Amino acid sequence: MMSLKFSAENFQEGQILLIDKPLTWTSFQVVNKVRWLIRKQYNLKKIKVGHAGTLDPLATGLLLICTGKFTKQIDTYQGQKKEYTGTFTLGATTPSFDLETEIGETFDITNLSEEKIRAATGQFTGEIQQQPPVFSALKKDGKRLYEFARSGEEVEVASRTVHISTFEITRIALPNVDFRVQCSKGTYIRSLAQDFGKALDNGAHLSALRRTKIGDFSVDEALSMEAFEMQLTSSKS
Repeated sequence: MMSLKFSAENFQEGQILLIDKPLTWTSFQVVNKVRWLIRKQYNLKKIKVGHAGTLDPLATGLLLICTGKFTKQIDTYQGQKKEYTGTFTLGATTPSFDLETEIGETFDITNLSEEKIRAATGQFTGEIQQQPPVFSALKKDGKRLYEFARSGEEVEVASRTVHISTFEITRIALPNVDFRVQCSKGTYIRSLAQDFGKALDNGAHLSALRRTKIGDFSVDEALSMEAFEMQLTSSKS
């Protein structure tokens, strides 16, 4: 399990916190809450806190939080391989590729066999080209893509090369398909859902997502926000 040393000096010198991000929270909200709790507990004017890889609000799972001098290592942790589990819902697409937006198009899934669904994963292993969702925090011309999307503006999003080392279907209960993916930094699982639907001559969107690993760090070792707050506030300053 994660071993934390609860003192102002240890947080300032640098620690890695493994947090299991709650559903609907942004990664930024988690960072802000952790920073506020540490400052309050130890009466600090300031403490550096950052995360090593954003999770969407509708995703749960492993968020690496770096404190103090360890914030300088964020880029290193961000570059490590990620593992996700989740669910694609077949037969429908959304503009955001997940449940942030309403269903746009629907498709007949009666022609989708288990064999066809499992076979389609082969198109998405190794190096692949992927187009990030328009509903994302990536910037173009100094503006977040989701700002363009929410205001109804058309915007071209350049594709990028990502690497997917593992993509397996773990359960099929149509219209839902559960999966496990191991991938490189910069991979959008929402885009994988969209592209997977297209590969089936159908449609799909991401309906559940959980990050389970970052490098050698596992969500099994992570603390909930409540558990972190409880351990912190019960520690001696």
